[in-house]
Amino acid sequence: MKPKSKILIIAGSDSSGGAGIQADIKTATALGCYAMTAITAVTIQNTTGVKSIVPINSKQISNQIEFTCKDIKPDAIKIGMLHSTNVINSVIRSIDLIKVKKIILDPVMIAKGGAKLIDNNAIKLLRNELIQRVSLITPNIPEAEILTNIQIRTKNDMIFAARKLLSLKAKNVLVKGGHLNSGRFVEDIFVNKKEIKIIKNRRHTTNNTHGTGCTLSSAISSYFSCGKSLKKSCELATKYVNNSIRFNLSYGKGHGPINHLSSIIIDKKFR
Repeated sequence: MKPKSKILIIAGSDSSGGAGIQADIKTATALGCYAMTAITAVTIQNTTGVKSIVPINSKQISNQIEFTCKDIKPDAIKIGMLHSTNVINSVIRSIDLIKVKKIILDPVMIAKGGAKLIDNNAIKLLRNELIQRVSLITPNIPEAEILTNIQIRTKNDMIFAARKLLSLKAKNVLVKGGHLNSGRFVEDIFVNKKEIKIIKNRRHTTNNTHGTGCTLSSAISSYFSCGKSLKKSCELATKYVNNSIRFNLSYGKGHGPINHLSSIIIDKKFR
């Protein structure tokens, strides 16, 4: 199968393979896209938590972005972990230079085990400068609370926080509702100045959800890069993630990964 589109992923790595660049590449590939990468940090982690983070020099991050795009122009960009002001500034300069219109930002701030992955000055710069340059920002509830200083306990709080992000010049916002105790369904809310769309998927009781945020934003980028509307991309991506969680892989002793291969049907001759 020939890839349907090309995606540049700007994010940190995950040595355990469940999140970060590794999850992003798996997702894009599983959904029929060609993945390129610019690695922002090397994390040493497994399913029980993050042991350490080795940052990549901001100049080298820019070099990865610009040199790659000079040769292969991406149809969309997914941005994940940006751990410092220097890194965010370098990414802003590079995306302004390469002029790709479809950009998805997953504001990665806290690892599944609770480790903080970004400093306060970087959060401020992301909020004030980066979100206005992207097509969509996809915070989960803790990230939306940090970005807006709004306590989120209900769906209405999620919508209020999304509108606060719109007031900060975000174009579109998808607030992920997985952290909200809302019964049998997970409700993610897509918001822009024209509409509000609640996307419902069945909640699966499992500890194996490592990398769902990275996977979702990469899935949205994949569908969006292939010509789907942003809202439809969000709907399809949440279904892909939900289906990948449903397999309930039990790898590791902590928060295990999801099954990124859930979308793939293997041809008989390769079985």
